[in-house]
Amino acid sequence: MSTALRRTLFLIVVLIAWEAGFRIFDWGWKFPSVVQTAQAFYDGFVHGQLLEATLQSIRRLLTAFVLAISIGVTLGFLFARYRFLDDTLGFLVVALQTVPSIAWLPFAIIWFGMNDFSVVFITTLGATWTMAMSSRTGIMNIPPLYLKAARTMGTGNGFRMFYQVMVPAAFPHMITGVRVAWAFAWRALVSGELIAKGVGLGQLLQDGRSLSDTALMLCVVIIIAVLGTLSDHFCFKRLEDTILIRYGLAENKNKK
Repeated sequence: MSTALRRTLFLIVVLIAWEAGFRIFDWGWKFPSVVQTAQAFYDGFVHGQLLEATLQSIRRLLTAFVLAISIGVTLGFLFARYRFLDDTLGFLVVALQTVPSIAWLPFAIIWFGMNDFSVVFITTLGATWTMAMSSRTGIMNIPPLYLKAARTMGTGNGFRMFYQVMVPAAFPHMITGVRVAWAFAWRALVSGELIAKGVGLGQLLQDGRSLSDTALMLCVVIIIAVLGTLSDHFCFKRLEDTILIRYGLAENKNKK
């Protein structure tokens, strides 16, 4: 039995158990049934409410994620290369990593107002520190022999060394950081959208709570889960497999 078939059968069993639980235990408005959730999906996409909120959230998320990756990788490289920065700024980053990004939202609202800038700001913070530390770990674990061989072949110690040797060699650690940063970015995004103004999945979740519309709330949760799963499987995992195969760190299973 293939993996896709097993997952499909499991999903069908979950849906049946879900609907049966709703009817047997009479959950009422506290938790929606499969039919109610499907109807909420239909209404939300037909009237454009869910689609617009999803697109706006993805726009904010991608903007913040690109910033977080760029800043995080740069910081990780600096921490790995310069002991003084690692002992000072790196120590601060470790401390900031323990602070939930939503804690910075009041500051963001004061600085930027209740708008997209505030949401993008805390979303970027939610992913940057994790990316910085994973990049630092990956670069520091690069075997010195790789760097010596690269210098012998004329790479030097500058930007070429960074993107031709260090990034590929540190990629197994970095891709883990990318995955975790993506999850943290989602959490920060939804938390920010719950409070800040504007169209988004977080705001839609807040609207559902205000209206006691649990079907709409569950739709938002499902959308976030599906987007996270699809992005990890079709983007991050494939990127990881491609890089590992390219640099001889994994075997190409499709090769005959």
